[in-house]
Amino acid sequence: MFCPPPPVHQVQFDARKVRAGVLSVRILIVEDFPPLRQFICSMLGERNDLQIIGEAADGVEAVQKAVELKPDLILMDIGLPSLNGLEAARRILELVPESKIIFLSQESSSEVMQEALSLGARGYVVKIKATSELMSAIVAAI
Repeated sequence: MFCPPPPVHQVQFDARKVRAGVLSVRILIVEDFPPLRQFICSMLGERNDLQIIGEAADGVEAVQKAVELKPDLILMDIGLPSLNGLEAARRILELVPESKIIFLSQESSSEVMQEALSLGARGYVVKIKATSELMSAIVAAI
């Protein structure tokens, strides 16, 4: 299931206005497991201050969509086919530095988390805790 994208344009946002519901944050979801991608889309779709503008199933597609859509926020898995999430994030942050990244991964080792955050990610959520922690990570990132 794909959440239909809005017209493509970059929204500069003020976090206070987003939190107040005046503006919406444009999000790209990067996850190779379709049921989880659908779950995230439906969970975030319940909020009027968050807008899913695209989805990607691998690292190469993530880089392409990030350049094309210029999302405010990218929710990115690490274990992706074609190009892993860490390398995809490196490329995205070089090409679209205004996009913020939160990693959403099943990997819970401190070394991987540290590497992800050292790349410039704004957050890291372990998938098993996504239901309880993803929204607070998004709010903190914006």
